[in-house]
Amino acid sequence: MSELVRRDPRKEWIARNRLHPQHLEVLAEIGGNAVATEWMGPNGLMRRNPHAVGFTGPNGIRRIDRSGASHAAHTNARSTQSQDSRRRVSISEPAFTVAVVPDMAGGRLSGHDRDLLGLARQLCDADPEQPGAVLAIVYGEHKETTFDEAGIDRLLHLEGEQFDGYTPENRIAALQGVDREIAPRYWLLPDSTQGGGELGRRLSVRLGERAATQVWQIEADSDAETGWRCTTRGAAGTTDVVRALPRVVLALAECADPVSETRHAAEPIELSQPLPNVLGRIEDIGEVAVDPASVSLAEAEFILSAGNGVKDWDNYHHAADILGATKGASRVAVDDGHMPRDRQVGATGTWVSARVYVAVGISGAIQHLQGIQTCEKVVAINLDEGCDMVKRADLAVIGDANAILAALVDRVEQYRAEQEGNRDAA
Repeated sequence: MSELVRRDPRKEWIARNRLHPQHLEVLAEIGGNAVATEWMGPNGLMRRNPHAVGFTGPNGIRRIDRSGASHAAHTNARSTQSQDSRRRVSISEPAFTVAVVPDMAGGRLSGHDRDLLGLARQLCDADPEQPGAVLAIVYGEHKETTFDEAGIDRLLHLEGEQFDGYTPENRIAALQGVDREIAPRYWLLPDSTQGGGELGRRLSVRLGERAATQVWQIEADSDAETGWRCTTRGAAGTTDVVRALPRVVLALAECADPVSETRHAAEPIELSQPLPNVLGRIEDIGEVAVDPASVSLAEAEFILSAGNGVKDWDNYHHAADILGATKGASRVAVDDGHMPRDRQVGATGTWVSARVYVAVGISGAIQHLQGIQTCEKVVAINLDEGCDMVKRADLAVIGDANAILAALVDRVEQYRAEQEGNRDAA
């Protein structure tokens, strides 16, 4: 008599529902201490997890999960293992080089930057017998400490006053020096408003190359001259254009999966020749102060968003003014009349991509989580430690939202007073 394998349909349902409190636990159990991407259902059909990174949907679109759930699942699965269990990669004699110039907004690699580095790894790792090396070129001071986790083999850090602020002429001259000395096979830059889009277009003109812009996918193509073809957005994003992959590429976010399973050397290098001294025609006189209230939610970098948990709205508005944050709100707060409709965040409001998103008293409905999925850092302030927003957050503060906001404002005002006192003393 053959042994019957009993299945638990409830656990299979939990595995498909990523908002269930036991979702990560059940996924780890089904997948054997790893995130399950597919398993056999009760009728013998293979079921797939549509929220797994790399999942390709019925329309051929690859899913890149930015909700934070995937990262949390991987972290949970590695809780009993060493963080250094990822495979270490060192390429001593690369066959070629792919140069990447990340935006480094705020001094750190953004999600767009990491996607771009994942694209560079596709080009470098296509031939295991003759792998290439990813060279990252970083300007000025930065706060990044995880270059090795992003897939970087070589790191060129260009420092000096000539790279401070808005200095495209000096930066392009430096990239031309890199091109003369290292001669990368490809140049990859983010097609963004943070500087990468302008820098990439300037570089293509200086190198005499016809750049590919708004690239969202590359594929191997034996008929193409370079062995690769790329798909780009055209006609204001309404159509796709396929062409041979050129030497200069400006790629969109989610153009590839970021590196997550390997650690690379990120070996610092220096140029043998000094950088040219360029007499710039552009003078950077500093940033212009902007009223956060005038910034649209879609373009805001720092958002303080309020939900049903906020009871003292005067305190919330004061906190947003002191912190210099753009104001946002959940649908409940808008429906109750506490905030205008254009401040609503979520799938039914405005999709945001802030570098820092602070959710105050927001439980985390699925529509709201969809609207903040591209935010880099999410901070949740909530009384309920089991709510979905706390699960999504990179940092959670459990407590009364109004008291925490008041304490935060006091601390910020105290810090600014101390800084002003130090300047007066000096």
